[in-house]
Amino acid sequence: MLNENHALIFDFPEFKQDIVYLNYKDDTFKNLSKQYHLLDYDIRQLEIDGSPTDDEHMHQLKVERANLKDVLFQKLKEHHDSTVSTD
Repeated sequence: MLNENHALIFDFPEFKQDIVYLNYKDDTFKNLSKQYHLLDYDIRQLEIDGSPTDDEHMHQLKVERANLKDVLFQKLKEHHDSTVSTD
């Protein structure tokens, strides 16, 4: 779907508290999250503008976004699981 916002909070609502916590307490997560959101914004802008880039470049941007999302998801899951198991 074109111009779909892939913000972590929308894609992983079950991790909302973890996202907020890690953005404040984990600099690595915060930096990766910022990079992810900027990349998502760039992709959406290209889609809005009718993709003024070649298909290979757009594909590479989306692969990079997916890879970042995978890393962020793993960090979210690890944090969530560690807080659930200690409660």
